[in-house]
Amino acid sequence: MIDHAHTDARGQDNAPGDERESGEDIVREFRGYLLGLVLAAALTAASFWAAQTHLIYGPGIPIALVTLAIAQMGIHLVFFLHITTAPDNTNNILALAFGILIVCLVVFGSIWIMNHLNHNMMPMDRLMQMQR
Repeated sequence: MIDHAHTDARGQDNAPGDERESGEDIVREFRGYLLGLVLAAALTAASFWAAQTHLIYGPGIPIALVTLAIAQMGIHLVFFLHITTAPDNTNNILALAFGILIVCLVVFGSIWIMNHLNHNMMPMDRLMQMQR
């Protein structure tokens, strides 16, 4: 049985990402990447501006930076990694969620362990007295 979705005009097999594109498709894809680059650069510049300006209330600067970082992650996911809500992206979204879960477990688990080690360690001055 031949899968016609992954064959070219000559009947040769293509990998799912190897389909030949027309000139219009390439131009449209290039415009999408260019728009993503411009938006990512604008959010980076906005982050530097937010960190340096006195127009934002001091304690609100970290919140502004986190908001801009989350927006930039969204730009990267949509424009460069092509993560969308399409039905064929379910595996990509699940893989991304699993990766985020593992990173959170490693980071927060390490912080939790270091906090408990710090809490249960002997104070440094008493440790130094024991070594003399």
